[in-house]
Parts: sequence; C-alpha cells; structure tokens
Amino acid sequence: TTLANATIGEVDQAVAAARAAFEDGRWSRTAPAHRKKVLFAVADAIEADALALTVLGVRDNGTEFNMAYKAEAGSAAATFRYYAEAIDKIYDQVSPASDDHIAMVVREPIGVVGLVLPWNFPLLMLAWKIGPALAAGCSVVVKPATETSLTALRVAELASEAGLPRGVLNIVPGSGAEAGEPIGRHMDIDMVSFTGSTATGKRFLAYSAESNAKEVVLEMGGKNPAVVLQDAENLDRVAQHIVNGAFWNMGENCSAASRLIVHKDIKDAL
Repeated sequence: TTLANATIGEVDQAVAAARAAFEDGRWSRTAPAHRKKVLFAVADAIEADALALTVLGVRDNGTEFNMAYKAEAGSAAATFRYYAEAIDKIYDQVSPASDDHIAMVVREPIGVVGLVLPWNFPLLMLAWKIGPALAAGCSVVVKPATETSLTALRVAELASEAGLPRGVLNIVPGSGAEAGEPIGRHMDIDMVSFTGSTATGKRFLAYSAESNAKEVVLEMGGKNPAVVLQDAENLDRVAQHIVNGAFWNMGENCSAASRLIVHKDIKDAL
C-alpha cells in the first residue's frame, strides 16, 4: 500500500491494512522458508533496479552518485539477504527444568511496526528497518523522510512484485505532523523504530507513554568527536581522516566527526 502526503486518516488506513495482514497470517504465519525466499527475491529485485533506485535517491537528497550506488542500493540488497538468511537459523529455546514441567522461550513477531526514516541514507535505512521486521513476520508502516520518499515507494513496488503479500508493507509519505506523530500515537501499532534527531526521538517516547505504551527503539543524533592523542605521528594522514569523517556524504551522517579534540602538545602542528 502506498499513500502520498498522508493525512491522519490515511495513516489509520495503512495501519488497518497492516493489522489485517498480520492477523490473518498471510505473512506472519507463513513458513520461515517462504519468508526467506521472498526476501531473497526482494534483494534480487533491488540489485536489478539498482541504477534507477540510485537515481531516485540522488534526485531526492543530492548524495554523490557513486557513493549512493554502493552504500544505498548495494548495501540495501545485502541487508535483505542477511536477514533472509537468518530467518531459519534462529531457534527457540527449551529451558532446563525438572521432570514434571517444561519451560520454553518462543520467538514471535511483535505485530504491526511503525518505522520512521531519516533522509541521509533513505534506501539503506529502509532496508535496515524493514529487513528484520519482515524477516520476523511483522507487518510494517513506513514513514520516509519528507525529503526522500521516492526510493521507499519504489521498493514497495519491487517487494510486491517479488511476492510480499498486500498490506504487509505500507508506505505513508508525509510530514512529522501528518504521518510521524500519528504513527507514534497510534493505538494499533505495537512498536516504533525511529532514526533522527534527539528532540524528535524524545517525542516518540512521549507519544508511546500517552497512548498504548508501545515499544520504542531510537537511533538519535549526537556529537561524535575525533580525538588526536599526544603520540599521533602521521599528522597528514590524521588530517585526511578528520576531513573524511566530517564531510563524507556531505556530512550527512549520524557518525560525522562534528567535534575535534586535539592534545595540546600537537595542536599547533596539526
């Protein structure tokens, strides 16, 4: 299901589709081998469409083309293969117990998962989030960043063609107010994963507390210092790494070196 410029009512529509797909088991109760086959097919489709996907991504956020081709489409396909391969490799557990009872640890999909993406690596972050969720058997509702929705919409088409059932993957482009907050507050979403600013991440914690206490997983921005110690020798190489760390992908990177800490004895030399 794909929706453009979602309203709150359309988020409700996407969640309802995801819930129906989850409850009737069209994906959540299929055999692990089947989910594995479909996710491998999604990976193959992304690789086959890599050039077009890269063009869509670069058109959205201006990432340098060669880097985007490898880090976005290439890494996204590899991510789907990683989680596809894990589907039938992770087992439940039987706990040691006495002769007259048994205790089991059973892994089950959590349900409907809301996924809110950043704009710096839109395709890779999409794969990082929907890969494990789909592998587990969940249905998902995805809000791409407002600036970068094209690759998510295209992957939804590719996933449908690869055999993912209708209603399992739902894309709802829109602003934070139009789609992000309604996802965070929705009573029929069981878990939210958000990547972005610390301020917005705190809002998702509040949305959860004010609604159904859904599980919230956050990857939030922060300061990432590059530290140059007293025994640094090749300062030209150090400088190259600092520049790369700060400006790789135009600095649009959650681990960008946004601070520089230099030992006082070599500060002038550097």
